[in-house]
Amino acid sequence: MSQKLSLMDRFFLRSSVKITGIQRIDINQRVQHMRNFLIQSKLPIKLLRRKTAMNTGASSKRSPVLFFTLVYALSIPFWVLNIIFPIKLPLDNLPVTDIAATFAPTIAALILVYREEKLFGVRKLLRRTFDYKRITRKIWYIPIIFLMPLIYVLTYWIMRLVGLPIPTVWHLPLLTPFIFGLFFFAAALEEIGYTGYVTDPMQALYSALAACLIIGSIHAIWHWPSMISMGMAPGLFIWGSILTVSFRILTVWLYNNTGNSVFAAILFHAVTNTGRSVFPGSRSALELGDAAIAYGLITITAIIVVFLWGPKTLARFRYGRKGQPHGLDQMQ
Repeated sequence: MSQKLSLMDRFFLRSSVKITGIQRIDINQRVQHMRNFLIQSKLPIKLLRRKTAMNTGASSKRSPVLFFTLVYALSIPFWVLNIIFPIKLPLDNLPVTDIAATFAPTIAALILVYREEKLFGVRKLLRRTFDYKRITRKIWYIPIIFLMPLIYVLTYWIMRLVGLPIPTVWHLPLLTPFIFGLFFFAAALEEIGYTGYVTDPMQALYSALAACLIIGSIHAIWHWPSMISMGMAPGLFIWGSILTVSFRILTVWLYNNTGNSVFAAILFHAVTNTGRSVFPGSRSALELGDAAIAYGLITITAIIVVFLWGPKTLARFRYGRKGQPHGLDQMQ
């Protein structure tokens, strides 16, 4: 074979042959088999994280600081424009310039990837928009698609129980597929940058939870100009910021457990935003009471995920069977 292997991969290859006795399998399968063996042997997770960072291509070359700086720099003109022309969209009362600013994460990522890896890297990053083949364990489509709708249903019944003025009759809007399409496009523009570009290098530097808290906080602050423009009350402002951090935890959790699929993050993001828009009474009803119920439930869900899957990787289920595959096993 003409495949080029690193020093560590060659070690994995030789060791896997000795341990398993398997002679006629693909080189990448042997390397992956040895990684799984090391994980099941409970070797230090930091060694595995370093190896994972090596195998994610050029993630070690990427600069989170430059990425976040560029995202903000690209967004400032839109924020200024929104002050001069405060036009709102009928969908969720969003500022028009806020929609335009969603391009910033992808543009920033593409600029930096071109600088680091040229056109090959740009094409590779854009292809990850539909990297659904990475999701080999199809069971993860359940939380990707149904977790947020379940939270919204629970939110609705709690709001009814406490007597908040929300509609008692609801029909799914006919335009829901169109709304989903818009949100999928917008989610892709954000997640190509936040998930596809910056998540791997951040996890190489910090634990998964720390990476989520940093990325989520920076992303939350990025939303502040639009939130101020929308005239959010202080309570909703705070809960909205907490939501952004909690959402990032859930997104990275899904990403790490689906073979590092950016498509999984995009789909989850699109479903989340669509569900908020088609909620009975729309987003304004969901955010009654400063959205404490809905966003509080999402935050509690994120805390449960951290407890069950662990803050280091968000991919090692606390009560899983010994030898059960984890998100880290799938990273290639």
